[in-house]
Formats: sequence, structure tokens, C-alpha cells
Amino acid sequence: MSIVLHEFNMGDVEDPYLYAAQPIYQWQQTEKGKWVTEHALDQPVFHCLPHPELYGYRVVISGDLSLKDQTYYFLKWGTT
Repeated sequence: MSIVLHEFNMGDVEDPYLYAAQPIYQWQQTEKGKWVTEHALDQPVFHCLPHPELYGYRVVISGDLSLKDQTYYFLKWGTT
């Protein structure tokens, strides 16, 4: 089951995928990002979605974790 692992907002930019790379990399270097990278069943994916209220983009990183790892994830970090 895929769950949202991290999300953040960006302003209006020409290439949202290019501008999302830096914050995604920074997240991957955190304790949470490293743990997710080690325990994800498949490589997590990210999507850039239009955010009409902010006139920008919402970047969502999602992935699959085992039920045991999901329990640990939500107990340690709660929801995104």
C-alpha cells in the first residue's frame, strides 16, 4: 500500500521537476529520508501537482512500506 512519505510546496517555476530536486535531496539526507530509503519496498516516487491556492506546485513523495514498517513510520513520524 502506497503512503505519502513527505510533501512540500513550491512557488510557480518553469520546470517544477528540476526545482524539486534540491528539496528532495535534502529530505533524503535526513533521518526520516534515510530510513525510508532503506525500508521502502520499491524506490519512492515523487509527483509535482498544481496547487491552485498558492499558484505553484505541491510535491508529494510516496512509497510502499511493509505493514510492520508502516507502523514504525507512523509511530515515529506521524503523518507527513
